[in-house]
Amino acid sequence: MSQPPSPRNWKTLDKDLGRIGQLELATLYVARPMVGLGIALAFMVLVGLIAAVFTGSGATSAIIIAAAVLGAYMAINIGANDVANNMGPAVGANALTLGGAIVIAALCESAGALLAGGDVVSTISKGIIDPAGLEDTSIFIWAMMAALTSSALWVNLATWIGAPVSTTHAVVGGVMGAGIAAAGFGAVNWSSMSAIAASWVISPVLGGVIAASFLAFIKSQIIYQDDKIAAARRWVPVLVGIMAGAFAAYLSVKGLKKVIHIDLGTALLIGVLVGAVSYAVAAPMVRRQSIGMENRNKSLKTLFALPLVISAALLSFAHGANDVANAVGPLAAIVHSVEFGEFAGKVAIPSWVMIVGAFGISFGLVLFGPKLIRMVGSQITKLNPMRAYCVALSAAITVIVASWLGLPVSSTHIAVGAVFGVGFFREWHSERRRPRNMPFERKKLAVEERRRRKLVRRSHFLTIVAAWLITVPAAALLSAVVFTVLHALFV
Repeated sequence: MSQPPSPRNWKTLDKDLGRIGQLELATLYVARPMVGLGIALAFMVLVGLIAAVFTGSGATSAIIIAAAVLGAYMAINIGANDVANNMGPAVGANALTLGGAIVIAALCESAGALLAGGDVVSTISKGIIDPAGLEDTSIFIWAMMAALTSSALWVNLATWIGAPVSTTHAVVGGVMGAGIAAAGFGAVNWSSMSAIAASWVISPVLGGVIAASFLAFIKSQIIYQDDKIAAARRWVPVLVGIMAGAFAAYLSVKGLKKVIHIDLGTALLIGVLVGAVSYAVAAPMVRRQSIGMENRNKSLKTLFALPLVISAALLSFAHGANDVANAVGPLAAIVHSVEFGEFAGKVAIPSWVMIVGAFGISFGLVLFGPKLIRMVGSQITKLNPMRAYCVALSAAITVIVASWLGLPVSSTHIAVGAVFGVGFFREWHSERRRPRNMPFERKKLAVEERRRRKLVRRSHFLTIVAAWLITVPAAALLSAVVFTVLHALFV
């Protein structure tokens, strides 16, 4: 008769089973990125097949198929990097779960691209290079191909290192680099490039100042009042009205080009009317919601949660309408040049090309977006619904102010600059409210402890700013190299 296993044997078996379980978990963890990569590659292959159906066969169709695959790759990277700026603050403030943010953003981005995406885009990225400076159509096609490749690769690298960058600037750098490689420095419109360089400073500073100003207002008029709930009943509807008006004007200027052209004055009038109606609707809703609430900051967070979610959805819609051209603009230029044998500064975007851009952005967001969403939402500075609301509000207002002033701005720089603005304001405000005897105690703190107590993580700040500064030159250099290789192989 066999002896039953001893307790020691059972313990050994448990350890072995534990190791096997840990191995399975490790395998799943390692394989997870590969699943996303596989789905992304499958989508790019599907786009190539769709392009083949619409273009037929032949040498020219091969160019369009290759460009369509590159356009899909660029759209995936835009979804992975750019969309985090819209959803990150809401997720960081716990107003939305990560899964909920991804679903809302995917739907709103696709709707914005398909319903309100501009049907005519400037394929040479707002006059960065002069088409007359290029020798012939084939040179132009390879220049656009190089721009698309380099900008997608750079945004992919930025996403991998965890830096939210401007995809618009990446495309601009790619077009500029290819133009210089094809026709020399004289082909570049340097006045346009100077304006874009100025936006590197203008966008984040303006976004940060506006966000910090709204946070200062909320603190003084609501948070630090003796009766917080009464103050919230007075001011939250006003802030909701400002948000609704700002987004109505923003969408009128940026998101409805395909439906109707609206000038800035008309857009502002629309914003005022929508803001007034929104205030009238929000006032009784806030009053009912606040009944029975405790006089605490936690209650205020509840009142700001729903407006924050709506603002994040509207930002995603506007982003899909406005920035889908970064993925499909060069692709549309290549399709037009191949089909008509000429290049133009503005061309119509075929429907299938717009669909590629819309779905590519959604795929990129779902597969690779969580990393940057967490970065923007929680790793730069701690956000709550009030602070995140200021970020979203700043993003809409800054675009309107910049349009009024005629300044080129980046939505990425505005949103991330607003997060930095909120964080640095919190640092300044906490130092200002520190008791007078605290500075003497602060001198005794070690340097590492002082750094730890900062409310904005300096490492992320330096990484992101560095990535912003080198986006255009890096994309330009990479594009010049890609164009030189393509020109040597195919021309």
